[in-house]
This record gives sequence, structure tokens and C-alpha cells, in this order.
Amino acid sequence: MALVNENYLKLPEYYVFNEIEQKINAHKVIHPEADVIRLGQGDVSRPLPDAVIRAMQNAVAELADVKTFRGYGPECGYRFLIEKILKYEYQTRGVNLSADEIFISDGSKSDVGNIGHIFGRDNIIAITDPVYPVYENAAIMGGRSGYLTDDDIWSNIVYIPCTEENGFVPQLPAEKVDIIYLCYPNNPTGIALTKDQLKVWVDYALENKAIIIYDGAYSAYIREDNIPHSIYEIKGAKKCAIEIRSYSKTAGFTGLRCSYTVVPKDIIGYTMNGEVLRVNGLWNRRMTTYYNGTSYVVQRGAEAMYTKEGQKQYKEIIDYYMTNAAIIREELTSLGLDVYGGINSPNIWVKTPYKKDSWRFFQELLYDAEVVCIPGDGFGKLGAGYFRFTGFNSRENTEEAMKRFKKWMG
Repeated sequence: MALVNENYLKLPEYYVFNEIEQKINAHKVIHPEADVIRLGQGDVSRPLPDAVIRAMQNAVAELADVKTFRGYGPECGYRFLIEKILKYEYQTRGVNLSADEIFISDGSKSDVGNIGHIFGRDNIIAITDPVYPVYENAAIMGGRSGYLTDDDIWSNIVYIPCTEENGFVPQLPAEKVDIIYLCYPNNPTGIALTKDQLKVWVDYALENKAIIIYDGAYSAYIREDNIPHSIYEIKGAKKCAIEIRSYSKTAGFTGLRCSYTVVPKDIIGYTMNGEVLRVNGLWNRRMTTYYNGTSYVVQRGAEAMYTKEGQKQYKEIIDYYMTNAAIIREELTSLGLDVYGGINSPNIWVKTPYKKDSWRFFQELLYDAEVVCIPGDGFGKLGAGYFRFTGFNSRENTEEAMKRFKKWMG
């Protein structure tokens, strides 16, 4: 008799983004002529930079020639990409890392979920609320969430409120935690932490022998000077923080899949008997066992981002999305709505008008204006009464969606 992983039965029936897709499809069945604009989408809309395309075309040509053909690559990534990451993402910001602390993967979502495999199930996990739902779901699926309490929360997960009252800035938990998930600039709120605000968490982790899983998927969108692009800009972070970064939102790799995870060798974990182990070695073991490496062609494309031409092109793409975010932010603010984010992130977090339920607001906006948002409830209990827009659609669709929204609001 084959037994299943019963932790999957603890999950909500639908992942929020799948549920939204089903509701959109249902609307299109009833209204096949509908021109629905997805303004909550996390997917990008601009084509890949030319420098990336040419690099991948050259890589494909190499694979077509027996003299330059490549088979399996290094599981943890090709050195040519790792060296560019070290130079352009870290050394330029005064952060020194070694090549064997960088691990190339096929998307930050994968590593955000997989990183839990190297940690024990008895850890107390802290996540912000609202938050990107993968953190909680991965803990549940891996059997690390504990049991569901009478308050309908998981016993091994500490939920850190990020609300309008505290400026959506997470405060240190009252109880001791072991693993901390932080995503900044934040998804969904779009809020970024200053160096002083992030230092509070690094100091806490060092003092409590905790480890921070730092999701920096939107770091390239940071505009303000006092916002760190990497957690390693904070003193001591290399002893307590794992950083996960992605090319999806930076250069449009959502269809290619490429990311990297930084696991400094100074980070240590413990066995139940108190034995000290380096987390870097555990992650390396998992990568070399479960993964055959991100494709050579895709890694050559990622490397091209760091050329002079590539940097110019991907920054233009980011400017495009941030202009969209500014348009959304300004239009919604002019309507008197409470609007957050959109300054250091393409995510815009908005309080629903008239205190409407988030899902009801989503349904009415879809049916009446044919514009899609992401209801805040999909990001946690404290997301109730909010919705998320993003700047990732086209300029034309963004402007049209705002026209529809303003008309719908009356």
C-alpha cells in the first residue's frame, strides 16, 4: 500500500493564483468577447533584452557543433555566471563572497520552497503577514508547520503583523524563532526596509542563532539610496542570512527560469545533539543530489545581463515597469484610495474602497470593469481588505485599466 504525504491534505484546496485563473476563465466562458486586463499579474510582459537573446543564440550554436557541444553542466552553476554575479551584484556594493557560496538554480520560487529540506522539522518558522504564500505552503507540505491551533494558525509558524498601523514594517517577534522568511522589497505590499530596519533583524538572528531566508526577487527595482539591495550590506548578515535572487523580474526570465541562492560558509546550524554543521555544505549536497543544473543556454543568457549593453537594456525594462507602477499609484491616489508601494517595487498595495471584502472587490472589478487584481486575502489573514496591482502589464493596458477603474469608481 503506497502512502501519500498527508501534509498536502493540510493545504488550502486552491493556491490563490490558480483560483484566480479559474475565476477569470469562468468569466470568459460567460463573456467570450471579454477583454480582460490582468493588472495583478506577477508575470512580465516585455520581451527579453537583445543582448540576452544573442547570447543564447550563440550558446545554441555551440551545442550544435561537436567541438563545442556541452552535456551536463556543474550542478551548482557555471563559473562564468557566478563570477559575474560576484562582481556586479556584490563586489560593487562592498560585499565579498566566494564562488562556492553562489548556487545557480531554475527560479527563486524553487529554492524558496526547497531550502526547507536542509532544516529540521522542529524549527519555529517566522513569516510576515501578509506574505508571498509559498513560504507558508512549503512549510506545510514539508511537515514543518506543526498542527493547526484553535486560532486557525500553525503551531510552528509565528506570523508577524505588517499592517497600516506599523507602516507594513515587521516588528521582532515576542517569542524566539529559528527560521525567518523576509521578502524585501516586499511582495505583496511593495514596501522596502531601510538599512537600520533590516539591521534589527540581522542582530536578532545573530543573538538567537536563527537563520534568515531573504527573498530579494525585487532588489533591482530599488530607487531610494537608504534601501539595501542585498542583506549582506548589513554587518554580520553573512553569519545568519541566506539570500535568494531571481532574473525573472529583472530581465524577463519568467519563461526561461534562472536564479541564484547565496549560502555563506559562515552560517551554521545544529543537530539535536548540539553538533555544529555548516549550512553551505548541506545545501551543496542537496543541489548535487537532486539537481543537474540550470541549462547552459539560459546561464549564457543571464551572463549577458552583465555586459554594458545588457545592463542598459534590462534597466530600461525595469524603468518601463516602474513607470507603469507610478501611473497606477498616482491614479489610485487621485481617487482618494490608500495606496502603498510602487516606489522601490512594481507592487502596489491598496486598501479596498468602502471597506469591501477583498474577494468581493476582486469579483466586482472583474465582472464590471474586466480588470484583474489579486485579493489581499490570498497573502494571509492581514491581507483582508486590500488588493494588489503590479506594473508588469504593457503601458497601453495599464493606462486602459486605469481608465476603466476610474469610470467604475464613478
